[in-house]
This record gives sequence, C-alpha cells and structure tokens, in this order.
Amino acid sequence: MTNLKIEVILYGSDELCPSCVHLPSSKETFEWLEAAISRKFPNQPFKMSYVDIGQPPEEIEKAEFAKRVIEEDMFYPVVVINEKIVGEGNPRLKTIFAELEKYGYKGI
Repeated sequence: MTNLKIEVILYGSDELCPSCVHLPSSKETFEWLEAAISRKFPNQPFKMSYVDIGQPPEEIEKAEFAKRVIEEDMFYPVVVINEKIVGEGNPRLKTIFAELEKYGYKGI
C-alpha cells in the first residue's frame, strides 16, 4: 500500500472523438475510471482530474498537453499518469492499474 498520492488526468471533450463514436463520452469514462481505481485500490490516495481539451485550465502543463491532444489528433479521452500516456480512446484498466502498481499501489 502506498501513501503517495498520484494524479490521474483524463483529457477529453464533450464532443465524441470522431473515431470513437460507439464508445462512452469522456466524462462517462472519467466517472467509470475513478470508480474502478477506487475499487481496485481501496484506501489508497489518488487524485482524478478532468481536463476539457477545448477549454483547458490555466495550468501550463495541462493546457499544453490539451493542445497536443488536438494537434496530434489523439483519440480521446487520453489518460495520463505522471506525464505518461496510459490510455487513449478506449483506455484499458489493466494498463492503468499496472502503471499505478509501479508507484506502490496494491490492488485487491
């Protein structure tokens, strides 16, 4: 178990990714992912952040990455943990969980 508080950032949009029309919205994916991480790693702190790529926050790093998602035509939502892309379009829990485990998170 870790006391480290990792930030999981989901970059998305209210508009569906043109290549992802049959997938859940970015906000639905955000809620699903937050619930899944909480179940897999109970009582282990983490922070979930949602960044709208069309209206990014003033934080420089997040705003720059949101711009990159658009410019590079990434499939969104894009999930980032410690500056590493761990999911794009239809993120896989197995990949996200494996990344969190690298930081000491212990799943049940």
